[in-house]
Amino acid sequence: MTNIKKPNGGVTLPYNQILSGDCIEVMDALPAESVDLVFADPPYNLQLKGELHRPDNSKVDAVDDHWDQFDSFRDYDNFSKEWLRAARRILKPNGAIWVIGSYHNIFRVGTALQDANFWILNDVIWRKTNPMPNFRGARLTNAHETMIWAGKSQKSKPTFNYEALKALNDGVQMRSDWLLPICNGHERLKDEDGNKAHPTQKPESLLHRVLIGSTNLGDVILDPFFGTGTTGAVAKKLGRNFIGIEREAAYRKVATKRINAIHALDKSFLEVSTSKRAAPRVPFGQLVERGMLEPGEKLYALNGRHTAKIRADGTLVGTDIIGSIHQVGAVLEGAPSCNGWTYWGFRKKGKTIPIDLLREQIRAEMTN
Repeated sequence: MTNIKKPNGGVTLPYNQILSGDCIEVMDALPAESVDLVFADPPYNLQLKGELHRPDNSKVDAVDDHWDQFDSFRDYDNFSKEWLRAARRILKPNGAIWVIGSYHNIFRVGTALQDANFWILNDVIWRKTNPMPNFRGARLTNAHETMIWAGKSQKSKPTFNYEALKALNDGVQMRSDWLLPICNGHERLKDEDGNKAHPTQKPESLLHRVLIGSTNLGDVILDPFFGTGTTGAVAKKLGRNFIGIEREAAYRKVATKRINAIHALDKSFLEVSTSKRAAPRVPFGQLVERGMLEPGEKLYALNGRHTAKIRADGTLVGTDIIGSIHQVGAVLEGAPSCNGWTYWGFRKKGKTIPIDLLREQIRAEMTN
């Protein structure tokens, strides 16, 4: 492992490098609270018994590498506990982790995540459009993998680019079941002998969606099981920084060649749609202070059912209720809550205009 210590004894992050060594040891040497996101594709611990063959008796190129083999479930659980401990230490307070696995390991890893005090946000089903068949016909075709997205703690506020994912999905809210193909064709990397460079190489489309949805430009993403570098490749394309950890020299060689061939995209095209929740907060009272709306002016519910008048302190007075734009709207509608910004409008030249347009005007001034 190199390039972690500065000459003066200080500590810096090895941005956009692939580090050699045991992932737990390497993570333990990195600064605490220095990483925005961890994406982990840990060993599956498949427990394969013997070789697997197709109906034509040809051998299936399955995951039988030494790095996927553990002596017992206890050994695998201890390994999961240790790498998750190391990963949690290096995550920033609002950092998050994605872990992907199959039915062989994801439930055990999920337990270890919760035991380590990560806070699960979603589980995502990656449904494969072109899964490998079950050649023995003894079980259902295993056509999906599960990803767990979790915050560092219950108090964490991880990045979630809701609007960007919605835009990726043709303007429809992104669901937790993702239909994407497995890595094949030109994307499937080969070694010098023409064989698969890695048995579980993930498709770039999967990492694109993860990084667009849960990171921002310049964020640091660490992958402790780097393999052939899909996380690093997509991070470089999208203007993110990566740190890869990989103990197998053959995988590091393939990943390095792959990432060096990638040209970073123009950052002007890498900004993503942001949620209004991430926009600067504008109190309704500021519209009154700035004279955009006047005390005594009437507001109109956009559904046409109710009206209220503005007070000098930015509260509203409605029928038997005084409160914020949200409180008054909720009481008038008999609802548990109300977004006053999208509920109320003001009249101008005979037209009812949402007050949210005034808020957006102020936000535009704040960001220019």
